[in-house]
Amino acid sequence: MIRSLYSRVILTFMGAVIVGLISAFYLTNWFFRDQVIHTINDELLQNAKDLVETYGMTRGVEVDKFLRAHYSVRGNVVTLIDASGQRYRFDDQLSENVKPIPEEAIRRVLDGQPYQSNEEEPESLLAGYPLSAEDRKYALFVQPGELHMAYLIRRMVLTSLAIVLIVGSLLLAVAARYLVQPLKRMTWATQRLAKGDFNVNLEWKPRKDELGELAQSFSHMASELGQMEQMRRDFVSNVSHEIQSPLTSIAGFSKVLRSRPMPEEERNRYLDIITTESERLSRLSDNLLKLASLDSEHHPFHPRTYGLDEQLRRVIVSLEPQWTAKKQKLELKLPSVKVAADEDQLNQVWINLLGNASKFTPEEGTIRITLQPLTDRVRVRIEDNGIGITPEEQARIFDRFYKADRSHNRAQGGSGLGLAIAKRIVELHRGTIEVSSRPGVSTVFTVTLPSVSVKRG
Repeated sequence: MIRSLYSRVILTFMGAVIVGLISAFYLTNWFFRDQVIHTINDELLQNAKDLVETYGMTRGVEVDKFLRAHYSVRGNVVTLIDASGQRYRFDDQLSENVKPIPEEAIRRVLDGQPYQSNEEEPESLLAGYPLSAEDRKYALFVQPGELHMAYLIRRMVLTSLAIVLIVGSLLLAVAARYLVQPLKRMTWATQRLAKGDFNVNLEWKPRKDELGELAQSFSHMASELGQMEQMRRDFVSNVSHEIQSPLTSIAGFSKVLRSRPMPEEERNRYLDIITTESERLSRLSDNLLKLASLDSEHHPFHPRTYGLDEQLRRVIVSLEPQWTAKKQKLELKLPSVKVAADEDQLNQVWINLLGNASKFTPEEGTIRITLQPLTDRVRVRIEDNGIGITPEEQARIFDRFYKADRSHNRAQGGSGLGLAIAKRIVELHRGTIEVSSRPGVSTVFTVTLPSVSVKRG
């Protein structure tokens, strides 16, 4: 079995060319056979007539000497037959496969009539012409010799076809290598990708054909895979870090509690820390499970029509201890708006966004919540005058485990999954979530949702 694409291309081309050349040769013969036969037949008769007329202009020359001197000029086989049936052949072994002359043709020419055969093959053609010499009647016949034009034409055609095959095969070998070489390099690059090396640069010259498009797509795929691999590593690193930190705290304070006696107040403080870290670990586990569920195709999605303004008010009330503790001011603009969505899932979005707005807004700061109905969509804007987010951080704010404050401390109690969960939920509702911010001035999260019935795709 041939496994090389290069060999397959070459063999396929050669097979196609050989079949094409053979077909062309036989079809050409078939199309022009009658014309060639007719031309050769007329030429043979004219040659016989010319020999007879030329001999008639000679004086005292023996006929056999004359024919022996002139037959080779035409390159044909000349046969002279007298009335007694005696045959004189003048061919100098030009052809060893000359067809026998029919008796009917001999009688007809001896009776003084020219003769032409009706055969379909050049080798069987025959032309006869009467000849008188030395008061005797002869029948002069001319047959095609080995060097006849028909054979030369065939030989030229076959030679030309062979040259076309050889030259075409050589050119295809070069062209096929040019075509197959990118595929070989792509195979090499694929093997590197399979081993985890995503720094693949094919370094091809710009091409506008299908292979060029394939090369660009492959390079883009390699880049995307590299980014995904880096995201995977970051994800694993962040998960490990987020899990290891509370586990270390729990293990450390547990050992302290067991190692020595201590006052009740100090014991309770250590127990509170263990409880807090356990709850944080539990929330992290819940968020990871929720993200995995949201990413799957089987996450439950139960849309129903309800008042979005009422839902926002309920979330604000549930977070009242958080924003009242910091004496923050809330400005609400919530007209009555109906949406068709999964209420439980969107509730998680508003809790995450409003919780972050309160968390990163300083004391006595202001949070503005605006609900704006559009033609077929609804827009929710949550604006705060907190610490803000830099443009570099905005590009990654929705990445999992990414924290815009870059401190990675646990004072705020976040894990960097809230916005990732919010974005995924909004996407499941065929909506969008965007952020715009000026560091130190304000941050605005804008959520746009369909205001009509949505279906999980």
